[in-house]
Amino acid sequence: MPYKRPADRYTQKAQREGFAARSVYKLEEIDRRARLFRAGLRVLDLGAAPGSWVQYVAPRVGARGRVVAVDRLPLRVPASANVTAVELDVLEAPFEAFEAHGPFDVVLSDMAPSTTGIADGDVARSVELVMRAVTVAEKILSPGGSLLAKIFQGDGFDDVRARMRQRFETVRVIKPEATRRESRELYLLAQGFAQRKTPVTR
Repeated sequence: MPYKRPADRYTQKAQREGFAARSVYKLEEIDRRARLFRAGLRVLDLGAAPGSWVQYVAPRVGARGRVVAVDRLPLRVPASANVTAVELDVLEAPFEAFEAHGPFDVVLSDMAPSTTGIADGDVARSVELVMRAVTVAEKILSPGGSLLAKIFQGDGFDDVRARMRQRFETVRVIKPEATRRESRELYLLAQGFAQRKTPVTR
């Protein structure tokens, strides 16, 4: 029989509170620390299925805001009136598919590869997904916007962070409390998007 991970307190809490996945508490903590969301914001959620981040964000941006949820798989939660669900492959879709729904104030990426247990390969695929999220964000974020992206620790991490620093005022590394102890995942939070960031003079 396949191994089934025992439910921890965050999984149990998500089940009690009606969220699609325990990852909602990672976003909740980051939002509490960085104040990412407010009424009226336009949010793009990449890798949105099963939908716990959509469940969290939609009421926070409210009726005047908008959430566009993108994934190859359908959401497993009902979509409220301010949510648009789009089924496509983030890596393969043309940028016009994202631009058609923009611009956005916040881009979220909780995308992760199907892990193989081969660390280097898993990290490389994670970096590919994050770089794609960064490129999408560069094309559809409004000035001053934010990008939150999950990434696995390993080779390529510094390259991703450096890329973000070229276009955002601040870049922070966050490991939420709800992250499993054995997990290599971190979150990069980039805020203050500048379409053409002024080079630092020495």
